Amino acid sequence: MNCGEKKSGCEAVGGHAADDKLKMFTEDEALVRRLSKIKHKILVLSGKGGVGKSTVAVNLAVALAMEGWKTGLLDVDFHGPSVPMLLHLKGELFKGADGDGILPVESSYGIKVVSLGFALGDSDEAVIWRGPMKMGVIKQLISDVQWGELDYLIVDFPPGTGDEPLSVAQLIPESDGAVIVTTPQDLSLQDVRKSINFCRQLKIPVLGVIENMSGLVCPHCQKMIEVFKSGGGEAMAKEMGVPFLGRIPMDPQIVGGSDEGKPFVYHHRETESAQAFIRAIQPVLQLQEQSKPETGRISRMPQPIKEKEMKTLKIAVPTAAGSLCQHFGHCEQFALFDVDADNKTILKTTMVTPPPHEPGLLPTWLQEQGADLIIAGGMGSRAQELFVGKGIHVVTGASSELPEKVVAEYLSGELTTGANVCDH
Repeated sequence: MNCGEKKSGCEAVGGHAADDKLKMFTEDEALVRRLSKIKHKILVLSGKGGVGKSTVAVNLAVALAMEGWKTGLLDVDFHGPSVPMLLHLKGELFKGADGDGILPVESSYGIKVVSLGFALGDSDEAVIWRGPMKMGVIKQLISDVQWGELDYLIVDFPPGTGDEPLSVAQLIPESDGAVIVTTPQDLSLQDVRKSINFCRQLKIPVLGVIENMSGLVCPHCQKMIEVFKSGGGEAMAKEMGVPFLGRIPMDPQIVGGSDEGKPFVYHHRETESAQAFIRAIQPVLQLQEQSKPETGRISRMPQPIKEKEMKTLKIAVPTAAGSLCQHFGHCEQFALFDVDADNKTILKTTMVTPPPHEPGLLPTWLQEQGADLIIAGGMGSRAQELFVGKGIHVVTGASSELPEKVVAEYLSGELTTGANVCDH
């Protein structure tokens, strides 16, 4: 009897062990299955906090979405999840998917977002968890999220090189590499060297170093003021044998936009800081182009950005002979539509004659008309950049229909877009 009881006890212990192994296997299998649908995984690291790592991660994700790539952003910083504020998503919470994982939050900037901040009911709440609990949450978070098929997943890492960054790095195998963010001060550069060595020990390619807060753009004269000095990041990258991606100057508009949840690469594209950022991230932007140039690319940019409390949009359609003009430069008049985005109805239509087509003039003019979105047949890439820089979203490839029909189809989600007939 005693032997039988002992055997029963052993079987019970063995049963628990078997259950634990099965649970671990199931979690690992789910993690591999979900991550296998993501083509490129980019890690954004810094050796210390306060260098703008999350700002870089957010704007990198938005820039990729603006290029038409299906993009996700994962924020795994326990003690300072900044992504919800930077994307105007404060107050959002995780949502389940019929008991089969976690659904990302769909940002209005066209990216799927998951942040540990969504798990906290109060953004001011301190996370006082020991290491094992954090590691369990990280693993569950990564394995349970239903990302679907993505071209890019940007991962905003916790600062430093301790347990949390190590766990995240080990749970995301075969990443394309890391973008490492620093500021020009020697104190920051010293910690960034540790991040580079961290990547080397884990065999993570270093895509390059970005020197953030590299000077200040004067709001009055637009000259550069070296507040924290500059050039240290480039010298350190050369010393460590890794690429230097560029310097991002500070700009008061960027600070204000970040506090309001408006990524500067979208809302302030015309600024030197945004242009410097776009130049700096070219190696990441080109990863998908180099592998499969058109696979997975979506046909149009994300929906136009409006604040949540605003219900109206103004849509501009270039016309010629009463129909949508296929070649943007040949348009005779613009049809401006005030629309109720919630009810998907046209409130008012106004026909206006544009000024002469001089380079860079129409984007400014349409911004003055209050346009949020332009639907066109064909438009050159440079013109599209100028419109985006003015905060005007662009949809190309629309057919030569009556402008009222084009807008109605857009509002109902039935607008069919083809090739951009003058994409140059």
